[in-house]
Amino acid sequence: MMFLRRAALAAALLGVTAVLPPAAAHADPSPACRDSPATAAAPAPDPEQSRLADPRTTAFPERAGLDSFVRRFPAALCATRDAAGAQRLLDTWGEALWQAAVNRAQGRRTGGDLPAGDDRPLYWARLAMAVRLARWQPEFPVDHAALKSRFEDASRGLTSNAFRPAPGVRRIFVSGFDPFGLDAELRRANPSGSAALRLNGRRITLADGTTAEIRAVVLPVRYADFDAGIVERAYGPRLAAGPGSADMITSISQGYPGIFTLEAWAGRARSADPYPDNADALSGGTYEHPVTAPGLGPGAEFLRTSLPTGAMTGVQAPYPVRLNTAVTEIPAGQQGPVDRADGPTPGSRAVAGGGGGYLSNEVAYRSNRLRLELRPDLPGGHLHTPVLTGLPADPGQLTGADFERNEDAITAEVLAVLRASNAGR
Repeated sequence: MMFLRRAALAAALLGVTAVLPPAAAHADPSPACRDSPATAAAPAPDPEQSRLADPRTTAFPERAGLDSFVRRFPAALCATRDAAGAQRLLDTWGEALWQAAVNRAQGRRTGGDLPAGDDRPLYWARLAMAVRLARWQPEFPVDHAALKSRFEDASRGLTSNAFRPAPGVRRIFVSGFDPFGLDAELRRANPSGSAALRLNGRRITLADGTTAEIRAVVLPVRYADFDAGIVERAYGPRLAAGPGSADMITSISQGYPGIFTLEAWAGRARSADPYPDNADALSGGTYEHPVTAPGLGPGAEFLRTSLPTGAMTGVQAPYPVRLNTAVTEIPAGQQGPVDRADGPTPGSRAVAGGGGGYLSNEVAYRSNRLRLELRPDLPGGHLHTPVLTGLPADPGQLTGADFERNEDAITAEVLAVLRASNAGR
């Protein structure tokens, strides 16, 4: 079975649209299998999926050569004969979609006229496939939520994405994010997600002349996934002791206009309301009343970065890189939030880290809380990229020269910052 799964994945990466094992790929779908939005049992799309009604969302996968995944997925589901086969299929298709996006970002797969490093086709293809999975009604019982979680993990790089064994090669693990703020501008991209796709699996030369391999994942902008432990699932295997563990970790997200920031502090609290996530969900926390995320293990109110920030802030072009030491706290014995430029005071309660009280702060806190538990000597922290700008004024144009130039510049500088780190040495 493992051989068939690998063969199917290889076929997909060579541009073959059927990613099922050969025997299943030609099986006739069960006549009782249904895939129809009109079916009474089909769930209504969630707020994130509802954005697929905009025809531009279909254009992203089409103009990147990833639309075959979306089109062929329902038939592949209907050819599945049991729950175990469904699990294998979701793993295989998710991993194939992830690798196809990585290969495209790194110039190994051609297709469409969107820029190679564009992170948006992967996002919209995954979302469309999740809708088709939700509509699927096989003859045998399946746990749709569990299958969706498997597909999400596989299509985000959480599975089959281990470091390659190589003596003397250092290992850097990073995470990016999906696009967000899409109700205001559906065409938005996220340079942290683009950087993850462009860097995943690459070997780079560090500033000290040594070699490092980068592995990356792209995380959802959804509180529910964080509550369910996706950050811990992503970072845990890379922090476990062993030859495949990372030498340095850093989460990456989109931050402030015109500047990179290394965040000195990550806070334990959520406080971003009324700003919703991609599923239009709120965290329940504000600056006046911060809350702790569900399922978060024990830890300090604030965690300090252990990245080599002195070396990493040596990169200054085309964007300056700064160390951000600001936090928002409720000082000990007080009730209201206080902004501080020089870090937290003893006994205070976290309101926001340097990057705020949203999911970029939380991924930094969760990953570094786990790092301190499993590998306290490991360098880790968070990097905010500049805001990606340059979309054309015409909402029908998905890309433009300024947008592509800015995205290339940001992702190239992410690589420069990582090179300057010497992987934590």
